[in-house]
Amino acid sequence: MMDFCGRRRRGGLLKPLLSLLLVCASFLMLHRLAERHAALCGPECASFKKEPVRSGWWVSDSSEDPERASNRTPAFWDAQVLNCSEDASVRKKEWFASLDQRFHQFVLHRHCRYFPMIINHPEKCADGEVHLLVVIKSVIEQHDRREAVRRTWGREHTRDGRKIRTLFLLGTPTTGKDTMNLQKLLEYEDRIYKDILQWDFMDTFFNLTLKEVNFLKWFDIFCPTVQFVFKGDDDVFVNTLNLLQLIRFRVEEHKDAELFVGDTISKAIPIRNRQSKYYIPKELYDQPYPPYVGGGGFLMSSRLARRLLVVSEKLELYPIDDVFLGMCLKKLDVTPEMHPGFRTFGISRHKTSRMNREPCFYRHLIVVHRLSPQELLDMWSSVHHQQLACAQRAAV
Repeated sequence: MMDFCGRRRRGGLLKPLLSLLLVCASFLMLHRLAERHAALCGPECASFKKEPVRSGWWVSDSSEDPERASNRTPAFWDAQVLNCSEDASVRKKEWFASLDQRFHQFVLHRHCRYFPMIINHPEKCADGEVHLLVVIKSVIEQHDRREAVRRTWGREHTRDGRKIRTLFLLGTPTTGKDTMNLQKLLEYEDRIYKDILQWDFMDTFFNLTLKEVNFLKWFDIFCPTVQFVFKGDDDVFVNTLNLLQLIRFRVEEHKDAELFVGDTISKAIPIRNRQSKYYIPKELYDQPYPPYVGGGGFLMSSRLARRLLVVSEKLELYPIDDVFLGMCLKKLDVTPEMHPGFRTFGISRHKTSRMNREPCFYRHLIVVHRLSPQELLDMWSSVHHQQLACAQRAAV
């Protein structure tokens, strides 16, 4: 299997001393977190029992009308064995020879869509009462970000009878990292929190789209009664109270069925600067992008999520995940809603602006990107401090 769709690598027997010290320190930190977590929520939280990944069948009917959401709710994740070699026919196409080499593995393997699960939590939505599922993209090494999210906006709780549950989406470590030890740390972390979904593809920038499509399939299988989904990054601030209020307003207005709202980007074109992280060569895509929302954080209805799954299976994967969702929305003739409360580029694009650190702005927004783990903890504390006095409603 090529690096793009990389499977788990096994580290050598000899590990650098620095890596060993890092692993020991991480184990110690997670052990302390486990003790604190158990002390806070009681003995029922200390169970280390892990749900097995079970196999079954999940078959897509390519003739299904993309205007209808999937009505199948099979019980299991079926992608248990990965046997996905490169599509050799792509090499024979004229444009492939002139394509930037960094995209070769992507186009040779973009038919590889669904991957085996390493960690699964089919019980997350099992009680049928989840109002909002919070889903966060992360990578193995960023356990400090996940911990900050769990202690702030990603905390699982029930508010006014509306149950909120949280999941983190991960792949496997990239080549050259201490794969075996990182995986053990992740499994230990999941035993504590039971909130990680992990697939057997390598966590790279181009593979973010795999997180989108694999999650959509997982959601369709295991969460048939969830009403709304918030998807975001692990370095954003989310005001969950304002997010729930937005949902309530859209429900009262009967505008929730096709809800897809965030920081909408319209009339964008592919970036041709080879130095950019978002560079796309003309051979891969040579037309304007459809409207799409910044991937830092967006809200969608469960009905639309299921429709996105159906239509996504008819589109070739694209290396920029939020643009790919925009392509899916266009196929469904759905325009993403722009909302000023979603600031996926920060409050001010000038990083040194005082606005970016003003709690009164955060109190009235929904999503702000981007904060370090400590900045997130500090801002959450400031926004929810009883003595915070904002003279008037902050407008930005």
